[in-house]
Order: sequence, then C-alpha cells, then structure tokens
Amino acid sequence: MLIPASSTEYVTVTVTAQPAGVDLTGAAPRFAFLPDARRGNPTAADWLTGEWDDADTARILVGPDGASSLTRGAWHVWIEIDPPNDELIVRQAGTLTIT
Repeated sequence: MLIPASSTEYVTVTVTAQPAGVDLTGAAPRFAFLPDARRGNPTAADWLTGEWDDADTARILVGPDGASSLTRGAWHVWIEIDPPNDELIVRQAGTLTIT
C-alpha cells in the first residue's frame, strides 16, 4: 500500500478466522507500524487499537488526523487479534510506504 504523507486514510487487513465461523469482532484488532530498519516483533508500546470494518476486515486510520502519523519511508504492518479462546495471534500483515 502506498499513502502520501499528507493523506489521512484507513489501512485495512483482511483476517480469516481459523476455524471458520469464529467471531473475532468481540475484541478490537490492534496494529503496529515498525520502520523497515527495525527487526523483530512489536513491543507492548507499539500497538494501536483499530476497529472492525466488517466481520473479516480490520482497519486503522493513519495520517496527520489518524491514530498514527507516520513519517516518509517503508513500514512493516503488524496485526494482533485476541480471539475468544486461549490464543493471541500476532502476524506481519504487509508493508506500507509513506511518500
């Protein structure tokens, strides 16, 4: 995904529940944006609370008027989902480039 630094818009991640039919919408999705040069998993301070757009699409508003104002460069997008069981799922969901 490519977003100009002056734009405020949603970053979305499609989430597929396993097993199928598990309702994930009871807990808000959380996002982390790590700069390209940083390796490793997000820390507790990196997470930002997003929302569900629908049953399988998580989103968060980024940009000057959003939850996070990212500087120009490449960012690794991470998502954390806490389904209604013993799991806590953390995945790298893609790359976001701010121009």
